[in-house]
Amino acid sequence: MHKIRFILSKQPDPALDEAAIIKRLKEFYTALLDKRQISEGIPQEERAAHNEIWRYPQNELPKALEIRIRRWAQKIHRHHLKEVEPTRLSREDRAMLQGCRDGAEIFDLRSAHHIDEIAAALHTEFPWVAEATTHVWRSLHHHRASGRPGAQFAPILLDGPPGIGKSAWARRLAQLLETPDMTLDATGENASFGLIGSQRGWANAGPGRLVGLMLMRQVANPLVIIDEIEKSGTPVSDKGRAFSLPNALLPLLEDLTASRWTCPYFQNQFDMSFINWVFTSNSLRSLPEPLLSRIRVVCVPSPTQGQINDLVLREAAKRQLSPLTTAAITTALAEAFEAGHQINIRTVKRMLELGSDQQGRPMLH
Repeated sequence: MHKIRFILSKQPDPALDEAAIIKRLKEFYTALLDKRQISEGIPQEERAAHNEIWRYPQNELPKALEIRIRRWAQKIHRHHLKEVEPTRLSREDRAMLQGCRDGAEIFDLRSAHHIDEIAAALHTEFPWVAEATTHVWRSLHHHRASGRPGAQFAPILLDGPPGIGKSAWARRLAQLLETPDMTLDATGENASFGLIGSQRGWANAGPGRLVGLMLMRQVANPLVIIDEIEKSGTPVSDKGRAFSLPNALLPLLEDLTASRWTCPYFQNQFDMSFINWVFTSNSLRSLPEPLLSRIRVVCVPSPTQGQINDLVLREAAKRQLSPLTTAAITTALAEAFEAGHQINIRTVKRMLELGSDQQGRPMLH
C-alpha cells in the first residue's frame, strides 16, 4: 500500500511543543550548572551528588527560574505556531492532523486482473448498470497504465428512477475496491457544510465529514457517494452569501485544484485529488452545467423482469429461503409486471425480507 503526502501545509513540530521545550531548557540548565561547577574547581564526586538531585521529579527548580523557563517555552511555541498555522488551532484540532503528519495511505489495485474481477462482479450483481460498470472498468485500467498510485476512476453520476440500486451499486464498488466509503444525503439543507466544513468564526464551525473521514482513517482515496445531488439546498448567510453543494464540489472535481485544496476550517492545504466520486440523481434538470461538465453522466434504466428475477434467485440463495418461498416471490413479481406495475429494487428487498420473516416464524401446534 502506497503512502502519499496528504497535508501539504507545514505542520507543527512536536519538538517545539511547550512541554518538550521546557524539558530541554531544564536539561540545559543542569548541564550549565555542571560546567560552572567544573570552572569553579568543585570535585567530580560533589558535582555528581549535586546533579543527582535534579533527576527526581519532587526536586523542583527554584520558582523564579521555573517561571522564566515556562515563559520562554510559551514564547517559542507561540512563535512557531504563527509560522505553521494561519489560524490558531486547538489541541484537539492538532491531534486530528497529527495522524497524517507523515502522509496518508492509498488503497491500490493488485493487478489488471483485479480490475477485471471487480467489473465482472458488478456486471453479475447489477447488469442494468452495465454502462457505469464499463466506465469504471476502463477508467481504472487507464489510471493503472498511467503509473499513478491508487485505485481511482473518473467521477460518475448515475441518473435514473428512484429505488433501482444506484447507491447500492456504489457501495458494492467500494467494497470491491476495499476502500473506505461515506454517503452524504444531498437533500439536507447544510449538505455543503456537512461535506467540506465551515470557516472558523461561525457558530457551528467544524471540519467537514470528508476531511474528518480521511484524517480518522488516514486514507487519501475513499469513495464518496453523494445521493440525490439535484435536491441539494443552498443555505444563505446573514450577509446574503449563498453556499451550494455543487459550487463547493467544483474545486474538488478538478485535479489541479483538488491537489491543493484548502480546508475552510483547518486552513491547511490537502491533496484531495485521489478521491473517488459517485453521484446519484433522479433528474438532471436542476444541476448546473459547471458540475455536469466535470462528471461522466450515465442514464441508468430500471431493471428488466429477467434481471429482477435473477436478483431474487441470488438473494434468496443468500438468505437460504426455501424453493416454495422463492417461487412465491417470483410468481408475485411476474404478476405485477404483467399488470404493468413499476417494480424496483426496494420492492424486491421488502418481499425478500417478508419471505425471510414468514419462513423463520415458528410453527403453531
